[in-house]
Amino acid sequence: MQIVMELAGYTMGRSDLVRRAMSKKKEAVMEEERQNFVYGNEAEGVDGCIKRGIPEDVAQRIYDDMIDFAKYAFNKSHAAAYAVVSYQTAYLKYYYPVEFMAALLTSVVNNINKITEYVYDCRQMGIELLPPDINEGEYHFSASNGKIRYGMGAIKSLGKNVIDIIVEERKKNGSYKSLKDFLKRLSSKEANKRTIEALIKSGAMDCLEGTRKQKLAIYVDVLNAVQKEKKDSMVGQMSLMDFFGAAVQKEFEISFPNVGEFEKEELLFYEKEVLGIYISGHPLNKYENILKKNITATTAQFRQEEEEYQSEQISDEQLEQLKFYTQNKVKSSDLSKMMDTKVVDGKQYIVGGMIVSKKTMLTKKNQNMAFLTLEDLMGTVEVVVFPQFYQKYRQWLEEDNKIFIKGRADVSEEEGKLICEQVIPFEQLPKELWIQFADKQSFMKREIEILNSINENKGTSPVVIFCKKERGIKRLSKSYLVSISEHYMRELTEKFGEENIKIVEKNIANI
Repeated sequence: MQIVMELAGYTMGRSDLVRRAMSKKKEAVMEEERQNFVYGNEAEGVDGCIKRGIPEDVAQRIYDDMIDFAKYAFNKSHAAAYAVVSYQTAYLKYYYPVEFMAALLTSVVNNINKITEYVYDCRQMGIELLPPDINEGEYHFSASNGKIRYGMGAIKSLGKNVIDIIVEERKKNGSYKSLKDFLKRLSSKEANKRTIEALIKSGAMDCLEGTRKQKLAIYVDVLNAVQKEKKDSMVGQMSLMDFFGAAVQKEFEISFPNVGEFEKEELLFYEKEVLGIYISGHPLNKYENILKKNITATTAQFRQEEEEYQSEQISDEQLEQLKFYTQNKVKSSDLSKMMDTKVVDGKQYIVGGMIVSKKTMLTKKNQNMAFLTLEDLMGTVEVVVFPQFYQKYRQWLEEDNKIFIKGRADVSEEEGKLICEQVIPFEQLPKELWIQFADKQSFMKREIEILNSINENKGTSPVVIFCKKERGIKRLSKSYLVSISEHYMRELTEKFGEENIKIVEKNIANI
């Protein structure tokens, strides 16, 4: 900031804009400012270096040095402080990984994007995450027998005061025995319908009898019955049940309906609804290898960090956790390593995931366009699909569809976006079918058989013949594209042997 003010006549306010552009790695803005810095901009009140007597080549070199420094440079005192914290966090993460990650998650308990990133890190480190639990959990994330218990503070609709009362009552009078026992021990202020539903959906009541589906089916009736009992007790009324023993009373309690449990997809949906992330699994887990192979950026890289540190908005306890736990995290996978680098404005990237929401609108020219929310294992990113691409790919742009999107990054002051240029559904990833033969002669004997087989199973995938002895490769012409279906693969395996049939997925970055 001092350099551009002193050498080129920038105001303090405009110098901060240059600093911000460099910190955000906005190349187009930086190059525009180079012109202003060297040659000036009379309309905007910038003298420029040349006008102030600095040779053009010197001014250009100075600006180059500033850009190099902006790539990531510290002064010595800053670097030394980071080094000390790096050693501390590396030691804790290595020797106490579960406790370290639990503390790290607690430090961002109200930031679902960060929680998503750190949960992914935990899974890559082999640390299992347990759902929240009214009989074991706390407000914060906690270590539990080598695993991490999800903090109840991360459940939507649950305030800290409610969680504190749940934990305090448990510590004072023991574990909760049943849904009715839980409701009887809390007041109607804490145990309201919204609270109970959130606890059930999150898995926090899995420790009690009944499935989540069963509890959701009867919790309103149980709550109403408990509230009536409390009301009658306050006015001194006795019910008929008061004359019977505990065994008889239990027979008349509300019983669970025989409805079983939700399907896996429904369980995950409810977890995402109340926790913001999936705990017992993720719809994209089975596609992780495909994602790693094809993406060039994760959704986490589109998130911009806050520039200013608002210390007045957090407690002293949180400040200590942030200070001690959030620096220099050692990553454990290719996807995690990507998170260290933010996307560059205007650069092309490939992001893969599942469409979780879609909003369409009409442009001034009465054309449809869309705003998508694409979710991967790290979080979500907004994708803007302009009319020409919306019309071309609209059949794939529906919620729950799993797709790759190739486009350009638009890094705003708040959250980055991806401007769509191409859509590739997971099921349409480019593939090649390779068939291996011992030698060329073996292939020639069965060539007609292979060509006829392909003609009966026409599709979009190229076929490659490999002759092992000659190490020769023959790519069949485009008139012999095949459909790589499970049925056809079984047929080829029976004819040529499993070891001679291979499907090779091509990287979509090259298409």
